[in-house]
Amino acid sequence: MSDFEPTIVAFVCNWCTYTAADLAGTSRMTQRPNVRLIRMMCTGMVDPKYIIKALLSGADAVLVSGCHPGDCHYINGNYKARRRVKLLKEMLSNFGIDPRRVRLTWVGASEGNEFAATVNALVEEVRELGPCLAQPLAV
Repeated sequence: MSDFEPTIVAFVCNWCTYTAADLAGTSRMTQRPNVRLIRMMCTGMVDPKYIIKALLSGADAVLVSGCHPGDCHYINGNYKARRRVKLLKEMLSNFGIDPRRVRLTWVGASEGNEFAATVNALVEEVRELGPCLAQPLAV
């Protein structure tokens, strides 16, 4: 599996994690190019069906990352995201998807180094898990 390069879809908060990703890039911090960012106004807007759709469409993992709890620009969006991701991870194994393929993190706007470290660690972990073989259910 040494040739395997995972594809990771990241739903990131506009106010914190997206800004941290921008900071990591402009500061030329070393990070893997495997992550595709999708900027959301808040992690509370990330519907679990977006995560499932990403996995079924070929993503090997999904990262949801936003403001630290208590610092949400929309008051409680990150608490909503935390509840949703927790419930989704409990259900994923029923469908043959390893729950470790979904990660929720909190990265503040000034934490570019934390974003780069999170991305690098997630890429290595997913590389060890191998490709996601999630298939759409036949109805």
